[in-house]
Amino acid sequence: MIIPIRCFSCGRVIASDYVKFKAQIDGIRTKEGRDPTPEEISKTLDDLNVTRYCCRRMILSNAELLQEIMPFD
Repeated sequence: MIIPIRCFSCGRVIASDYVKFKAQIDGIRTKEGRDPTPEEISKTLDDLNVTRYCCRRMILSNAELLQEIMPFD
C-alpha cells in the first residue's frame, strides 16, 4: 500500500514524515544489521514530531506491498 498523504483521523500530512521515518529505520537495519527496538521507533517518531496516536498508527501500520503487486500489472 502506498502511504496516504494525510492521516485518516485528524488530517495531518504524514507522507513526508513517513519517508524520513523509513530512512532512519532502514539506516538502523543496514548499519547495525538488526531490527530497531520499540524504544528506537518511539524516539524516531518523537524526533519527527509525530505525537498523535492516530498519526503513529498510520505510519507504523503501513505495509509496503507495491513491489509484490507490480509483477501482476
